[in-house]
Amino acid sequence: MLAGKAILVVGASSGIGADSARVFAEGGASVMLVARHEEPLAALTKDLTSAGHDVAHTTGDVTSSASVTAFVDAAVARFGWLDGAFNCAATGGAGRLDEVPEADFDRLMAVNVKGTWLCLREEVRVMRPRGVGSIVNVSSIGGLRGSSGMGAYQATKHAVIGLTRTAAHDFGPLGIRVNVLAPGPTESPMLDELRRTIPGGVEARINATPLRKAGTGAEVGATAAFLLSDHASHLSGVVLPVDGGFTA
Repeated sequence: MLAGKAILVVGASSGIGADSARVFAEGGASVMLVARHEEPLAALTKDLTSAGHDVAHTTGDVTSSASVTAFVDAAVARFGWLDGAFNCAATGGAGRLDEVPEADFDRLMAVNVKGTWLCLREEVRVMRPRGVGSIVNVSSIGGLRGSSGMGAYQATKHAVIGLTRTAAHDFGPLGIRVNVLAPGPTESPMLDELRRTIPGGVEARINATPLRKAGTGAEVGATAAFLLSDHASHLSGVVLPVDGGFTA
């Protein structure tokens, strides 16, 4: 589905990002992996290149404009162009709105919202000259509704959906599509952390899901691969839940 395409994966060190990168590579894409920490990226790169896939990696921090510019430019330098990008870098946090420390709120906004905006801006910069491209952001079902104890995180995920919808209008005339996934509970280190901080909360949400299971990063990645591919050539501004039917 992605043969011949160069894809940037931001937030590729673990969870949905790493699993999706594997899906993209196995689907024929050349993939540039980005995250803050070198070790997991190097391990994933070695694993995928050993299997014959075209994969490279570089470190970067989505809260720094200079860093985002550098890793987007690194992807273009490595592959010659950029067909698509999967913006998956995120951080989590729980707590009632009146109990969230200001520093935690600022961190969530910096990574989840500012980081997505900076990535969009730089990805569009390098896609614009070719007049084609596809960007997929990652929100959450928490960006589609509210629930107690996750307000600051959910505010950031609502913002990612707003950024995506506006970006679809801004960049569609340039030939660049922008869509967003809204995963439900998905097996990942972030979900494990929620299991610790909100005992029983994750299982309650899974039990309320029609398919009665958490998703996998590979399932999210397969959906992203479709949106990044030419099969989705007339889709832009779409908010697509990957949630086992939770929002049905």
